[in-house]
Amino acid sequence: MRFQLRRCRGCGAYTLKKECPECGGETKSAHPAKFSPDDKYMRYRLAERYQGT
Repeated sequence: MRFQLRRCRGCGAYTLKKECPECGGETKSAHPAKFSPDDKYMRYRLAERYQGT
């Protein structure tokens, strides 16, 4: 089983859980995705990332 550090989107606290123990908010992985110059799906990830802006 792999454990990865997660960061709360709301308060910025770090945890290993999917839900923040401090504010109850959603957490996401604090680690960046691996970079590959042959990434076929980079266009879609970038579109998703900047869609909320």
